[in-house]
Amino acid sequence: MKKHTKIVATISDIRCEIDFIRQLYEAGMNVVRINTAHASYEGIARIVKNVREVSQRIAILIDTKGPEIRTTHCIDNLSIELKAGSTIRIVGDPTKETDNETIYVSYQKIAEEISLQSHILFDDGEIAVIVDSKDNNALICTVLNSGKLGSRKSVNIPGVRIDLPSVTDRDKGFIKFATENDIDFIAHSFVRCANDVREVQQELDKYNSPIKIIAKIENQEGLNNIEEILEHVYGIMIARGDLGIEVPQEKIPLIQRQLIRKCVESKKPVIVATQMLHTMIQHPRPTRAEVTDVANAIYYRTDAIMLSGETATGDYPVESVETMTRIAREVESAKEIQNDIPIDLIKNDVRAYLADAAVKATKGIPIKAVLTDSLTGRTARYLSAFRGAIPVFALCYNKRVGRELALSYGVSPRLTESGSSKSQILYNSIEKLKSENLLQNDHLIAYLGSSFGIGGGTTYLEIITVEGFLEKIEHY
Repeated sequence: MKKHTKIVATISDIRCEIDFIRQLYEAGMNVVRINTAHASYEGIARIVKNVREVSQRIAILIDTKGPEIRTTHCIDNLSIELKAGSTIRIVGDPTKETDNETIYVSYQKIAEEISLQSHILFDDGEIAVIVDSKDNNALICTVLNSGKLGSRKSVNIPGVRIDLPSVTDRDKGFIKFATENDIDFIAHSFVRCANDVREVQQELDKYNSPIKIIAKIENQEGLNNIEEILEHVYGIMIARGDLGIEVPQEKIPLIQRQLIRKCVESKKPVIVATQMLHTMIQHPRPTRAEVTDVANAIYYRTDAIMLSGETATGDYPVESVETMTRIAREVESAKEIQNDIPIDLIKNDVRAYLADAAVKATKGIPIKAVLTDSLTGRTARYLSAFRGAIPVFALCYNKRVGRELALSYGVSPRLTESGSSKSQILYNSIEKLKSENLLQNDHLIAYLGSSFGIGGGTTYLEIITVEGFLEKIEHY
């Protein structure tokens, strides 16, 4: 393994050639993210096809838009100039074009729900206005800072809950498309509560889809309800862009650390996202602050770190992934146990107890790898939560489970070799790992397995040499 921390890279249909995706994969990318806000069905299908051509181990995640508000297209598709101190009208009408006097937004009831003195932020917080008065269906606002506003830009209203449906018709279309095109994850935007997640799950259930849901946490309501949200999702994404607009920016580092901790405790994957190497969109090297940001996310025990514009549209996409890989390897090798956050991960759970024992054994015995055969990926995710220093080889019985584990720290999913019995499958899989020079006969391994066959649950831990393990399999 190049590293234990996983990398999610955003790919656009403008640049998704097979050779390009292969370069990213070889540089350390584990998961491809596709932003549906900026892609067509045809474009996404092309990305999926090319990713699968490169490797069946790469997971694919698509974003839904969720309950968001955006400005409309600017008249003549030209940016409008806003001057600090000037007055601007805001009207909820998605059919009108924004001009120099009125900013039209997609949410029709905006004037009804926004109170006086509320702040409204445009384009990821680049431009701010304050509401002075109302005139029928219009908000009359003062511009607080100068800037240019382009078409279809984000609208944030900190501290105000907007009564928008969690899953839009557009989202439903992309969810259906995802079920038909072998997508692994749906990252649902602006998750506010468990019910938002249930609405996505209801759409997936219509198609009997095994796609897993990642909740994007990017507002105060989502933070307030994180416990109930975690109960209903596969994992979360800390979407620091909108989150940094919805809550004071100085709170983001602590929120990030708290959310990572909650995910580790829940044994669910967590992704840290937004502007991690933003400078590398245009420059070949990151700033020292960006390097430290990536490193801190890894120190905090995140499963994955994400690149957005750096790989989607940037000038140095492969270099961005390579940079993240180098940072991850360096931080992982230098992590000191005394800096870890003490977390109780066992909680009267046999599987967790065995996973903990396996990881602890690797610190005192020269074990080269932890192995587990995995029908659902659960035991591998438990091992991941303990953040061991050596790789976990998860022998998976189907490709989808293997790709789901592409988000889990330290887990190297391997599709099991064919066989007529569990013993034969294990034997063939370990021989394959030997042929790839990942294991040798005299290597010690820790194996978490089941006494009850495939799907029987993890019931024991065995520490044994590879040769001894193979002999035991042959004997039985």
